[in-house]
Amino acid sequence: MQNRGGDTPRISPSEPALRIIMRRLREIMAEPADGQSRLDKIVRQIAGLMVAEVCSIYLKRQDGSLELFATEGLNPAAVHNTFMKRGEGLVGRCAELAVPINEPDAQNHPAFSYRPETGEEIYHSLLAVPVLRGGEVLGVLTVQNKMQKEYSDEDVEVLQTTAMVLAEHLVSGAVAGVNAGTEFSRTASHVVRGQPLSEGLALGHVVLHDSRVVVTELEAKDPEEENRRLETAVEELKSHIDEMLELGEVATTGEHREVLEAYRMLAHDRGWLRRMKDAIKRGMTAEAAVERVQNDTRARMLRHADAYWHERHKDLDELSDRLLRILSGHPRPRAGKVQLPHDTILIARTMGPAVLLDYDRSRLRGLVIEDSSGQSHVAIVAKALGIAAVGQARGVIERVDDGNPIIVDAETGEVHIRPTSDVISAYGDKARFRARRQRKYRALRNKPAVTKDGQKIELHINAGLMMDLPHLAESGADGIGLFRTELQFMVSETLPRLDQQVQMYRAIVAEAGQKPVVFRTLDVGGDKALPYLRQPEEENPALGWRAIRLSLDRPGLLRTQVRALLRAAAGLELRLLLPMVSAVGEVDMARALIDREIDLLRRRGSTDPTRVLLGAMIEVPSLLYELDVLLPRVDFASVGSNDLLQYLYAADRNNTRVAGRYDSLSAAAMRALAAIVDAAKRHGKPLSLCGEMAGKPLEAMALLGLGYRSISMAPASVGPVKSMILSLDVGALQRWLSGVLPAGEGSLRAQLKRFAEEHGVEI
Repeated sequence: MQNRGGDTPRISPSEPALRIIMRRLREIMAEPADGQSRLDKIVRQIAGLMVAEVCSIYLKRQDGSLELFATEGLNPAAVHNTFMKRGEGLVGRCAELAVPINEPDAQNHPAFSYRPETGEEIYHSLLAVPVLRGGEVLGVLTVQNKMQKEYSDEDVEVLQTTAMVLAEHLVSGAVAGVNAGTEFSRTASHVVRGQPLSEGLALGHVVLHDSRVVVTELEAKDPEEENRRLETAVEELKSHIDEMLELGEVATTGEHREVLEAYRMLAHDRGWLRRMKDAIKRGMTAEAAVERVQNDTRARMLRHADAYWHERHKDLDELSDRLLRILSGHPRPRAGKVQLPHDTILIARTMGPAVLLDYDRSRLRGLVIEDSSGQSHVAIVAKALGIAAVGQARGVIERVDDGNPIIVDAETGEVHIRPTSDVISAYGDKARFRARRQRKYRALRNKPAVTKDGQKIELHINAGLMMDLPHLAESGADGIGLFRTELQFMVSETLPRLDQQVQMYRAIVAEAGQKPVVFRTLDVGGDKALPYLRQPEEENPALGWRAIRLSLDRPGLLRTQVRALLRAAAGLELRLLLPMVSAVGEVDMARALIDREIDLLRRRGSTDPTRVLLGAMIEVPSLLYELDVLLPRVDFASVGSNDLLQYLYAADRNNTRVAGRYDSLSAAAMRALAAIVDAAKRHGKPLSLCGEMAGKPLEAMALLGLGYRSISMAPASVGPVKSMILSLDVGALQRWLSGVLPAGEGSLRAQLKRFAEEHGVEI
C-alpha cells in the first residue's frame, strides 16, 4: 500500500504500533486546525500505520444514528452523507453491542448493509471497534482491506486503544465542531421533568458533579511499576470506603447500609483487579487499564435490560472514578469533606451510592440525576439522608452551568433551571406553605380518620424497605397496608438466606408494634429483575412470567419466604397477600403450599402465628368476573389500582403518550371499582385499596364514596388524605354518586371537584 500524503510511514518492526499511534495522535491534536481537519489526519495516520486500505470514523448523532465523519479510502463525498440507524449494518451493530467486530468477509455477513455512495464494495475484511467514553458509545472506528483476512489480536488491541484516545479528545473538545446535536440556551429558563426519587422541595444553585478524570498517559514505560501503583491505589480505595461506612448518618442498619456494603464488596472483587492487571501486561498504564476495564465492563452490563445490571455499572463507574483520582494524585476528599456553597443542588449524569457521602451534608439541599430510578442505589441513600432528589431528568446537564439558580420539586419531579422571578416567588410561597401544611398534618397525626358523619376510615401506608418504617409512627397511619417484600431482594447482591429473611421480617413486625402489616409475597419479574434469578427474555415482561406465576413455578423461592414469615410472626397474626392473581386456581395452589409450611412448623415444635390470613390482589381485569368464586377462598382482598386501571385501559401508565388519556376517575373505572366493593360486602370480606389513587385527596374522596373504608398510600399522603376525610360527609357523597355514576360517561373529575367545593371538602 502506498503512503498517502507523504506523512504516514509504515510501522517499524522495532517500534510498537501503539506507541507510534499515540505519539502521532498527540502531534495532530497539538497542531492548530479545526475539528474536521484533525479527524481527516487521524484516519490517514491510522490507515497508514495499520497497513489498512480504509480507515473511517463514524460518530453518534443525538437521535442515536451514526454519521460518517471522516474516511481515508472510501469515497470522500460520502462524508456527512452516509448514516446508519442504531443497530444497522456491522457498524451499527458494533455501536449497539459496544464490542469489536472482526469480519474477514464482511460483504457476505447477514448483518452487512451496503452503502453504494461509499464505494466500499471492493473491501472484504472489516475491523470495527466502539469509541467508548465512560461506557457510553460515542461512535465507531473502522479499518478495511480488500483481501479477506481476520485481523490479529494486536490489531484489535491497537484500534481499541486508539478509539479510547479518540474518545477523550472528542469529549475534551479537541475536535470541536464535529458532534451533531442541538445546542440549548444556557441563559433562558427551562423546565425538565423527571421522576421523584426522594421527596422534598429545594431551592438553590447548581454544582455540577464532575465524576470524570481524563487519562492522558496510556502506554506504560515500566509495567511492574504500574502494577505497584495500581495495588497501592486499590488499598487506599478500600480504606476510603471503610471510612464512609463509619459515618454516623449511614452507620445504622437499613437498606442504605446494605447498598454501601455491596459497594464495598465490589472494591474487593479479585476479578476486577485481575482484569486491570491484564491490561497493564498488554502495555497500558494503571490509569489506562482502569479506564479500559471500566469501558468494557460498563458496555457489557448495559447490554442487560434489567435494572440490577444498570445499578451495578453505576457502582463500578464510581469505583473506577475514585481509583483514577487516587492514581492521578487527586483523590476525593474524605467522606463528608467536599466543600459546597450554601444551598447546593448537585447535578449529575449518573451517580453511584457513595458519592453523596463525600459532600458536606449541611449545605446539600437537592440532587438531580439524568438516569436514576426510584429503586436505584443512590435514591435509597438519598432517602436515608433526607435529600430532595429527582431522577430521569433527561438533558439537564446540557442546560445548566455551575452557579445557575435552580429549583427541585421532588413532589412533582419538575426541575426549574434559571427560574424567572415569578417562579422563584411562587416556589418560595410553596415552600412556606408546605412547611405550614406539614405542621398542620403533624397536628392531625394522632387524630382518628373519621368523617363528619362518623364513618371510621383506616389509613395505611405502603412500605418496602426498613427505612420506610419510621414513617408509620410519624404519619399516624393505622398500619402497613402493603409491604413490598421484593424491594429487599432487589437491593441484595445474593438471594437472602432463610435466617436473613427471618431477621428482616421480625424487625418489621417489631417496628410496627400492635399495628397490622400486610406482607405481599415476592412480586418479581418484568422490570423487577433479581440478578441471581435467571429469567427468560420476554417481549412483554410486564404481562409475562412474574409475581405469583413465577413464585408458583419456582416453589422453593415462595416456600422459603413463607417459612421465614411464619417464623417471624410466631405468636402473632400474619397477613399474606398474593400479587397479580389472574385465576382462582393460583390462590388454591398458594394456600396449599402455605398450609404445608404451617404443618411442618408445628411438627418441628416451633411456635406458629396465632392466625394466618391469606389475601389476593385484585389487579388483573379477569378477576372482576370471578369475584364470587375468588372471595370465598380468601380471608381478605386488596385492589391494586395502578395495574388494574392500566390493564383495564390497555394503557401503560409510564407511557406519556397514553398515560394521561384515561382518567382514574372515569365512570368506567369507578364502576369497576364499585363492583369489587359490592362483591366484598356480599361475601363479608375485608377490602382495601392500595395505589396512587389512595394518596390523592380527590381520588381518595371518590373511593370513599364508592364504599372503600381502608386505603393504603405513600406516607406523605396520609396527612392530606386525613384532612380531606375530617371535612367530608361521606353519606352525602354516596347519595350524590348513586345518582351520577350509573349514567355517567367519560371522566367524573370535574363533577367531583364541584361536589368538594360546594360541600367544603379539603382536597
